[in-house]
Amino acid sequence: MNVQEVFRFMDSERLGVLTTATNSGQPEAALMGFAVTPELEIIFDTVRTSRKYPNLKANPLVAWVVGCTTEITVQYEGEAEELEGAALAKYKPIYFQKFPDGPARENWAGMTYFLVRPKW
Repeated sequence: MNVQEVFRFMDSERLGVLTTATNSGQPEAALMGFAVTPELEIIFDTVRTSRKYPNLKANPLVAWVVGCTTEITVQYEGEAEELEGAALAKYKPIYFQKFPDGPARENWAGMTYFLVRPKW
């Protein structure tokens, strides 16, 4: 598959499994809603009180599996970055386009947004 085909597949999905690791190396996985850019960057939201948040801050290397309804999946590894400022303003509309209910969660206590750039 080329990048455009991978993008079309990922963009057709709404959920994926995000895997992070604790400071002691213990894996943690969560089913997450996500949006994707044509460059295969993944955008997602979470709250700072979640288990994944301190994992992401301590070790931004993550893995995703996208595709749960057929035998076709994208296995994805990348590095997560908490968005703020101009980057947040750039990527939040992409996420909100995929998840129109996103603005309703935007003011939840501790809500934050991450971008993952693919490494593999």
